[in-house]
Amino acid sequence: MTDLRAAVAAGCLGTDEAYRALLRATVEVARAIFHAKAASIFLLDEETDELVFEAVAGEGAETLLGTRFPSSTGVAGWVLVTRQPLVVEDLTKDTRFARDAAESTGYVPRGLMAVPLLSEENALGVLEVLDRPGDSPFTLAEMDLLGLFANQAAIGLELLRRGRRAQAALAGDGELAVLARFAARLEGAPEDERAAGLDLLRSLERLLG
Repeated sequence: MTDLRAAVAAGCLGTDEAYRALLRATVEVARAIFHAKAASIFLLDEETDELVFEAVAGEGAETLLGTRFPSSTGVAGWVLVTRQPLVVEDLTKDTRFARDAAESTGYVPRGLMAVPLLSEENALGVLEVLDRPGDSPFTLAEMDLLGLFANQAAIGLELLRRGRRAQAALAGDGELAVLARFAARLEGAPEDERAAGLDLLRSLERLLG
């Protein structure tokens, strides 16, 4: 019933584009605050086990959205798996850096700061800030600040994931989709009809275990 619950909430979750706008705002502000050449947010696609560019500011903003690579790739993959933030000032000296993957995007950074995007126990993705002007190193205080951006981005990613699950449930042709569409219509129903419909859904949930 997880998908059904997601569909029931679809009416108040908003649109895919609204959450993309939140993620875009996050990377744009992060890039400006840190005077970085680029900033990006990756979402973990659990079905394909890939990291996907969901928001990009600066270098690659026009071309990278939707680009995918295996979730274990490079620094982003390391941060995702370990759930630990990381600062690398010279990527040429770090064995975790996947230069071939960077070259495929058209931009090879010199240094970066990356933090995992966490929702409770789940690793949703990674937020990266790439290349400071000149030789300015990233500081621990800036890592803490990036963590605040990560919290906001994690909320956006979680809502984006829920919204997509809801849309998939509503768009399907099976029995679950019929129930999901019924549940979504309850949002605009009169109070007495809504209460009766919710009682029916609870009964179905108990029946289905």
